[in-house]
Amino acid sequence: MSQYIARLGRRSPAAPPRLRLHRRPRRVAMLSVHTSPLHQPGTGDAGGMNVYIVELAQRLAAINIEVEIFTRATAAALPPTVDLAPGVLVRHVDAGPYEGLAKEELPAQLCAFTHGVMQAWAGHRPGYYDLVHSHYWLSGHVGWLAAQRWGVPLVHAMHTMAKVKNASLAAGDTPEPAARVIGETQIVAAADRLIANTAEEADELVRHYQAERDKVAVVHPGVNLSRFRPFPEGSRPFRPGDAPTARAAARARLGLPQDALIPLFAGRIQPLKAPDVLLRAVAVLLDERPELRSRICVPVVGGPSGSGLAKPEGLQKLAARLGITDVVRFCPPVGQEQLADWFRAASVLVMPSYSESFGLVAIEAQAAGTPVLAASVGGLPVAVRDGETGFLVQGHDPRAYARVLRDFADAPHLADRMGEAAALHARGFGWDRAAAATADVYTAATQAHRRHVRSHHG
Repeated sequence: MSQYIARLGRRSPAAPPRLRLHRRPRRVAMLSVHTSPLHQPGTGDAGGMNVYIVELAQRLAAINIEVEIFTRATAAALPPTVDLAPGVLVRHVDAGPYEGLAKEELPAQLCAFTHGVMQAWAGHRPGYYDLVHSHYWLSGHVGWLAAQRWGVPLVHAMHTMAKVKNASLAAGDTPEPAARVIGETQIVAAADRLIANTAEEADELVRHYQAERDKVAVVHPGVNLSRFRPFPEGSRPFRPGDAPTARAAARARLGLPQDALIPLFAGRIQPLKAPDVLLRAVAVLLDERPELRSRICVPVVGGPSGSGLAKPEGLQKLAARLGITDVVRFCPPVGQEQLADWFRAASVLVMPSYSESFGLVAIEAQAAGTPVLAASVGGLPVAVRDGETGFLVQGHDPRAYARVLRDFADAPHLADRMGEAAALHARGFGWDRAAAATADVYTAATQAHRRHVRSHHG
């Protein structure tokens, strides 16, 4: 494949890359093969990574780093390019059938996708892109070849890792294939810099993939603090003691009962995210405390995804088997503004995931003034301050989650007190900070790449 790529878009014999004097890249080619930044998070393969790419790209553009995002076209009617924001362009690349292509089938389309990326590059002057930033392993393979062909550095963000996911699979979930493990190992070796969401993820890159420690940079993802806040944008600022008012207003807007215990699940419905653990926990709680049935409402906001598509009605059937259909409310994925309202309305966000590289929704909910009950996995111990902004649970025993939900039911002020601490905690995770740190990684990658080129052409 690399020989094929080398012929694409060739205008002249490959020459040693130009060494530029400026430190920070002016224009970045960002790759997101399997999921478009324009897609609705919470459905299909769209999730936290979509939010991450959109927010990061916009903040990079705001500090004068232009971003072009290459993603696979999923409909014939899509325009070739879309201006997402000033300085952010989305390019739709034709690669495989527009619809009905599962993520697992995408490796066969990487050659076609790379061809589309190279065609776009061939239409520009030499040196148009200063750096490639790839997201997820599928994009990493395209990025590896593109960066090599263009003579620019490659920065890669894993987002999730096959070896980590396979080490903590949910019951009945499908392991990640060996081809992905091999692909990730190759990308780790090829990248000039790797971005990890947390120090734990950085350690996993070193431990599982033999990444060079000095190539790995930790950059916490951010949260849109103007969107995810206790009161909607344009309302009054949040002050101590405001939590009950903010929650009551959101519940009124969504038509939810004012005095209910509302444990919320928001995300893609698949075994990895473990929404079933929340439903089982609610069933345990109601067995112990049947009087709570009249004042509990359990919203599940999101659509089936990944391995969850095999049984799209599975969660509804589980609710029926558990005898809790009357208290569970299934809602399709919603836009970010309405999602913020669901967070504000909830007593607690519940994230019993088996694996999370960071868990963006945990920070989003906290920014909206809502505590989080989460599994102590991946980046969630960084996102949630255990005992202060929420609770972390070891493992996935529904009884352990039920115990915490009982505490929220018995102490209504717990959600208010923790919610205020959560809103304060989330302020440290703004996207501006994440973009500035990412720009520093770009600078380090550029310098490392320059040294590498000098050593090979000196």
